[in-house]
Amino acid sequence: MPVTGSPSPDLRGRVAVAVEGLTPGYFALVMGTGIVSVGLQLEGHRALSVALMVLAVAAYAVLVVLTLARMLLFPRAIREDFTEPRRAFGFFTFVAGTNVVGARLVMEGQYHTTAGLLVVSGAFWLVLGYVVPWTAVLGRSSRPVVAAANGTWFIWVVSSQSVAVAAASIEPFVEVGRRPLAMLAVVAWSVGIFLYASAGIIVALRMMLYELKPDDLTPPYWVSMGACAITVLAGARIVEMAEAPMVEATRGLIAGTSVVFWAFATWLIPVLVAAGWWRHGYHRIPLTYEATLWSIVFPLGMYAVAGIYLGRADHLPVVHAIGSVELWFAFAAWALALAAMVQHVTRTVLLPARSASGVAAATR
Repeated sequence: MPVTGSPSPDLRGRVAVAVEGLTPGYFALVMGTGIVSVGLQLEGHRALSVALMVLAVAAYAVLVVLTLARMLLFPRAIREDFTEPRRAFGFFTFVAGTNVVGARLVMEGQYHTTAGLLVVSGAFWLVLGYVVPWTAVLGRSSRPVVAAANGTWFIWVVSSQSVAVAAASIEPFVEVGRRPLAMLAVVAWSVGIFLYASAGIIVALRMMLYELKPDDLTPPYWVSMGACAITVLAGARIVEMAEAPMVEATRGLIAGTSVVFWAFATWLIPVLVAAGWWRHGYHRIPLTYEATLWSIVFPLGMYAVAGIYLGRADHLPVVHAIGSVELWFAFAAWALALAAMVQHVTRTVLLPARSASGVAAATR
């Protein structure tokens, strides 16, 4: 999205330009930080986990404020994002980010807070689930829309499964409403399964029917693996839920399907690594910071957490061990992305901007 702001020598002007160009998918920062925190907590690294949890909550609060400011000050930019199929599905990162924070807070005993966040995320999940496909896909006059499909479309799947994770996370700790929570978890998980199939087919068609250039293989394609991983996590959490009609009717199916999705997520990792080498190694496209890099951190962290949970729920020690080892790769990716983000935002927003494009790049 082109940013209409002009270079400004003062901080206020640079921040305004950055807010106008804020990508709707920036909540992937919260998703990546939060899920790595969850993994560290599961493995007993509490001090490090709490530090990342605080960062995730702080990032969530800042991004909510910035998004609200963008809605008030730059409504045209919001409308353009909703009608652009390459960016519109990024709005679902708010749903997923909200639920990742909620899932982490459950580990601190903040059940009521997580329940409140689930109400917010569930409402946005329902609304965005109908609005975004219409404004960005079905409502467009230009065809074929499939030419604009990319990895961000899988974030719709992630948001659906994040609702299932949040519902299953708080279900054991509530006295009333267990059955509705069980139903919500199973329904959201099931919807996510069908959405994955739909997104996979559409994105595959885009890759087969249209030329695939190195510039097209952006980091959000990693979300295809992250969507598999969170499907595994949601399934494992549902399997662990207390008895409820919806859970009892689907427990065996969900457990088996989760193993299948874990296997497919594992298979996807070498493919995505090879695609990255083809883009940056073979075609020499510079690896610079962009907000979509958090779309790599989240899938890596989610794959680790999913393996840990699945290994425990289905008594698969090998899967648990793989998740434990991979967690440190996710943490390394998070640390590198955070360092790059801090450096980039400092250079383009906090320090005098050289150009408007440089300021806009800090938020894309």
